[in-house]
Amino acid sequence: MAPSDTRQSRPPTEPAITSFLLGNLHCPTCVSAIKEVLYASCKDKIRWVSPNIVTAVVTVEHDLDAPISTMAAELSRAGFEVCGVTTSAGDRTTQEAHLDSEATTAAMNICGKEATSSRHKGKQPAAASSWLRSPLFGSKSSHIDAHLKNCEDCRGKGSDSAIRPDPIPSAQPTTRNLGVVIRPPAPSRSRSNNGESSSSSASSSASSSPPIMSIESFASPNLDDAPIWRATVAIGGMTCAACSNAITKELSKRDWISNIAVNLITNSATVDFADRSKADKIVDEIEDLGYDAAIDTITNLKEEKTGQEERTVEISVEGMYCDHCPRRTIQNLETFGLRYTLRVDREPTHQHPIMKVTYVPSSPDFTIRRILASIEASDPAFKASIYHPPTLEERSKEIQRKHLRQILYRVIFTGILCIPTFVLGIVYMTLLPDSNMEKHYLMMPWVAGISRLQMALFILATPVYFFAADMFHLRAFKEIWTLWKPESRTPILQRFYRFGSMNTLMSLGTTIAYVSSTSQLISAAIYRPKEINDANFYFDAVVFLTFFLLLGRLIESYSKSKTGDAVEALARLRPTTAILVEQSTDSNGQRHTEDIVVKTELLDFGDLVRIPHGTSPPADGIIVQGATSFDESSLTGESRPIKKGPGEEVYAGTVNKAGPVVIRITGVSGNSMLDQIVRIVREGQTKRAPMEQLADILTTYFVPCVTLVAVVTWLMWLSLGVSGVIPGHFLDVTSGGWVSFSLQFAIAVFVVACPCGLALAAPTAIFVGAGLAARYGILAKGGGLAFETASRIDCVVFDKTGTLTMGGEPKITDSKFLDGERGEFTVPKPLIMAALKAIEENSSHTIAKAIVSYCSLQPLPTGQVEDLQEIPGKGMRAVFTPNDGSAAFEMIVGNKALMEQFSATVSLSLDATLAMWTAGANSIALAAVKPISDKENEGPESIFESTYSVRGALAISDPIRPESAAVIAALQSRGIQVYMLSGDNAATARAVGNRLGIDVEHVLAEVLPAQKADRIKYLQSTLKAQIGGKKESTTKRAIVAMVGDGVNDAPALAQADVGVAIGSGSDVAISSAGFVLVKSDLRNVLTLLELSKAVFRRIKLNFGWALVYNVLAVPVAAGALYPIVGPGGEHVRLDPVWAALAMALSSISVVMSSLLLRSRLWIVGFRPSIVEVAEADSQAEEQVGDDDSSERVVVISSEINDDKI
Repeated sequence: MAPSDTRQSRPPTEPAITSFLLGNLHCPTCVSAIKEVLYASCKDKIRWVSPNIVTAVVTVEHDLDAPISTMAAELSRAGFEVCGVTTSAGDRTTQEAHLDSEATTAAMNICGKEATSSRHKGKQPAAASSWLRSPLFGSKSSHIDAHLKNCEDCRGKGSDSAIRPDPIPSAQPTTRNLGVVIRPPAPSRSRSNNGESSSSSASSSASSSPPIMSIESFASPNLDDAPIWRATVAIGGMTCAACSNAITKELSKRDWISNIAVNLITNSATVDFADRSKADKIVDEIEDLGYDAAIDTITNLKEEKTGQEERTVEISVEGMYCDHCPRRTIQNLETFGLRYTLRVDREPTHQHPIMKVTYVPSSPDFTIRRILASIEASDPAFKASIYHPPTLEERSKEIQRKHLRQILYRVIFTGILCIPTFVLGIVYMTLLPDSNMEKHYLMMPWVAGISRLQMALFILATPVYFFAADMFHLRAFKEIWTLWKPESRTPILQRFYRFGSMNTLMSLGTTIAYVSSTSQLISAAIYRPKEINDANFYFDAVVFLTFFLLLGRLIESYSKSKTGDAVEALARLRPTTAILVEQSTDSNGQRHTEDIVVKTELLDFGDLVRIPHGTSPPADGIIVQGATSFDESSLTGESRPIKKGPGEEVYAGTVNKAGPVVIRITGVSGNSMLDQIVRIVREGQTKRAPMEQLADILTTYFVPCVTLVAVVTWLMWLSLGVSGVIPGHFLDVTSGGWVSFSLQFAIAVFVVACPCGLALAAPTAIFVGAGLAARYGILAKGGGLAFETASRIDCVVFDKTGTLTMGGEPKITDSKFLDGERGEFTVPKPLIMAALKAIEENSSHTIAKAIVSYCSLQPLPTGQVEDLQEIPGKGMRAVFTPNDGSAAFEMIVGNKALMEQFSATVSLSLDATLAMWTAGANSIALAAVKPISDKENEGPESIFESTYSVRGALAISDPIRPESAAVIAALQSRGIQVYMLSGDNAATARAVGNRLGIDVEHVLAEVLPAQKADRIKYLQSTLKAQIGGKKESTTKRAIVAMVGDGVNDAPALAQADVGVAIGSGSDVAISSAGFVLVKSDLRNVLTLLELSKAVFRRIKLNFGWALVYNVLAVPVAAGALYPIVGPGGEHVRLDPVWAALAMALSSISVVMSSLLLRSRLWIVGFRPSIVEVAEADSQAEEQVGDDDSSERVVVISSEINDDKI
């Protein structure tokens, strides 16, 4: 398909591209007029014309000899303001002949830039866009008159509309980098046209620039000298730990790979390597092992992070019809570089029409919507959209679906053949009496002593063996070939005792059964006996074996795919569409808003989005209009709606439960809190538990051991039978003798052995546990290792401020004011509070702010503050004069040290109250007053000679979290030691510990943030592990967990065996912790410990069951119970067919055991304990102001020793 505006064909000469920046390109009629003018000016020299209304740029592809000055002049005469020209036609001399020399030179001085890159060092620099700042031809009035003749839009609005502001603001001395490299052209050929002199390289001045030939994308290098790349690879075909071990082992042999982590559940691997160019080599190495592989993402681990507002997207452009189309899209985007930051990281091609751009949004003027519109405006055939490459999860799901389809087709095929096999092999051979005519017909020797029934079973078993069990054979062959290929680095001896996987066992089991039976047929054809006993054939076993193996693999694969559903459910919480509040300004300057439904992916930083009742925010944002409540249970586990107002953050994945609000987007797709939660959980899923490593070791040697047992079993039964050690009646086959008899046991051993259960024991439980943790607002960042360590915690260390306490601003929790006793200077309580408020308003201290907030809760008289003085580290002093005419007085407000300095007296009743508050770990702020001295002859210091009397006292505290005491008590009841770290002085810290039920010996006070890690290390070296919750181990040290707010506690979190960070909002990504509590609720610490124990118990249960199964099943399959005779007179043995069924059930049972953790069923499911919080504690955040209140809120704080109030 050719473009509609392409003229008649011409010889295939090298074209030129010229772009005109027009100041008044308005509507489709302008587009039509431009095309007519340009085609008329140059006739057949123009190949195509592409006006872009969005960017106001007209791009023209034309012959090299087309006069550019004529085009510009004709556009100007048609009423279009030609504000700039850039071209690739010829060299600088030719361009100067076409364009006005002065205007061009001015434009080059302003905008001419040389775009170069490191890959072009030493080459000729490339030309850049020479946009001009004013029209090149004609006056402004002539432009308007001519423009009105051609522009329907301006004619409808009036002549004023023709005077359109420049689409590009006035230029700066330098333009912003678009991020494209313009490749220098090949040497130009000499030519002449219409008297124009031929150009040569010698005629170009030093200041001129060569023509543009093509554009090549580049990414700004911001890397270290030795970058480390991380590739995430989707892998198909892994079935057990032996598969993942084989991939890990093979890739680990490569010197350029530093780390490899293969995840069996997600069918993926994370590979750290040094050379970016070897990414495809990773795929080749995995495919050589017999698995499907595809690169999902590649990231540079040492690359500096870009600004948060910078966004990188891939754009798919549909409708490209020739090799020139990609250049046109790039040139349209180039115009944005004059006003905004835009970089083309990868340009599209005709074969791969997907570009990659990085830009800094500036809503509403410059967004992804504007970029897409610009691309589409360059040609009516173009359709631009954001391209979303398949994510790792999507690739994993697709691999799982593909694997399931492969197995399902084989299960159906084998199941269909199982029906006649069952009728022939079971019904006729076993169930029907010998007198049955049909059975007699089928069982009679037909050819060479072989019955019709066995020939029929051979026909049924052959396609099953080659076309249904082929997946086992092919993978087993590739595994063996990889081990023994000439370039293999595996030591020769190791190849004999570390090989194979579950596929090897399955392939061996079916192969032995099929080959031995086929050998009987061949032997019969050669020796032609009169009759062969049908018991010597295993064709029916081949069919049933394959069916049960495939059926078990199908159920196992389906069950495995369900273990990550909880995390996937989180990822699906984000809506696909959003209501964009579009703002616009009409011709009168009035602003209007309009609600437009757009796709979520089209939102950018700074966009305004309306969130109606019952919907979820499409991205993180800040409320700018309205107030509502949000249900954040999907992220934090908090069931109660959280009230939100202007200026507060809301998160994608939450639900608006009240009125509509308008938010401003702060985190687009990929950068929201929801994305961080999903990312952290998935990152944790790649970290393996030590128990998994044990399973890997066992499965590594499992196949060789099973193979050895099967061979030994066959040889043992064969030697015992041939030597006559066992009686002859043990032999239950009529032909083949002891060879066929012993072979049945070997086949059963191959089939019944199952390493899959061992491989799935840990990862399935960890995946389910990670999903459950996310449901309760716990991010298992440390993965399996963190779960396993957390299940053995002996000691929990809490940071005080912000962890055991509410954190934030201190609060006034109690107060007491005295009017004064008889004969003393009296000041009413309202005046004391008014003076307190007025004095403390002059301080920026947090405690001063708390006092001001407390005093502002009730109406107070006003007054003037004079002679304000600050006493460093103690408080403030001032004179307060009430406006109501009451007597002025002096006041000092501060800590106890200030009162002692001025010898302030304290009444006995107030002293008792202060003692009670101190015992409750409250900080005390005191206010003392005295009348102003009226002695004129006294100096300035005499005002302090009178006695101050304390008339007001405030208890200042950081409230304890309502659940803190209950959580600590619950931990102690479980035999876990609880410690508290605090920077407070010893007396205050001990009072806090006493309130929370922490032993004095376990309160670590006066600890600086830098010393917290040392205290954790000290506890790790001195405490011993608990045995049975009561006894201490004499050899093993204690497992210490640290719970902190993740800011000052980062070193301690990293030092602890298990770091638990309390975060909220965007703070969930705390790198120092193994777990992150999204909701600041300490009860989640208990949930975490209980879940860790439940997960680890389930791992041990799964692992124990898989071991017990193999330990019991393999001896039974080997014939350990064969000497026992059952009630029917038959020996007890495990037939290969039933061995296959038992093997399948063992894997399925392990997966189902892990999935049962999701249920709340007693014993098998997980149900977190419910910690009751006292009603009084639930009011910890409320202010308490009554003097005679009988109930005191449980609160704590630090002593105010050296702070001013």
